[in-house]
Amino acid sequence: MHATDCRNCPLRDLELFRDFSEEELGFMEGFKAGEISVDPGTTLLIEESNSPQLYTVLSGMGVRYKTLENGRRQVLNFIFPGDFVGLQAGVLGEMRHSVEATTKMSLCIFRRDDLWRLFRTQPTLAYDVTWISAAEEHFLGETIATLGQRDATQRIAWALYRVYQRILASGLGKKGKVPFPFRQQDLADSLGLSLVHTNKVLARMRLKSLLSWSDGVLCIDDVEALAEVALLDLEPIEQRPLL
Repeated sequence: MHATDCRNCPLRDLELFRDFSEEELGFMEGFKAGEISVDPGTTLLIEESNSPQLYTVLSGMGVRYKTLENGRRQVLNFIFPGDFVGLQAGVLGEMRHSVEATTKMSLCIFRRDDLWRLFRTQPTLAYDVTWISAAEEHFLGETIATLGQRDATQRIAWALYRVYQRILASGLGKKGKVPFPFRQQDLADSLGLSLVHTNKVLARMRLKSLLSWSDGVLCIDDVEALAEVALLDLEPIEQRPLL
């Protein structure tokens, strides 16, 4: 496939991502090793593996998950354009979770060994990598807090409000309507709920005209009301680094 030049990366036009300096942009052009396109269901990274590659998602969506002892899948979070994946293998030597494509995805490829060159020569980008790692852990930590402090309806409202914000900021969909090509089981797993309970809560939300989710599309009928149910304040999504 034809590789996207870093200078013409469509993600750089989004307000969601911090812009590069000219020096950083030059470094990224050399840091990038290529691109791949994968089909839905492709496993990009496998738990306990030590992949030689890291990726930035150019387009498409996926999930991070762990496989439990009983064989069930525990979804950790969802993956969207601009997300950096494989960092655990790059820093810790092996992945602590797996990554799977939910839709067709295009990804920039970086060599794991080159990560240390980034840390040696690009302090701002190195800070960005640290931020990405901390933000991922923060999302997981916030999920844990959500499980303890919110009931099922509030958990689901919280999760769907968060992903709606992120997808919209990624330039996908439009206000009130975004693609969300995941399964109800994925959402239930990510929040520690049963599929049956999740389905019932979503049905109640639909009847209350809060939201609807079908055929891979999430429609938020009343964003303010959804945020109120989720016990969240309406605020713009935080700008984030792009690698």
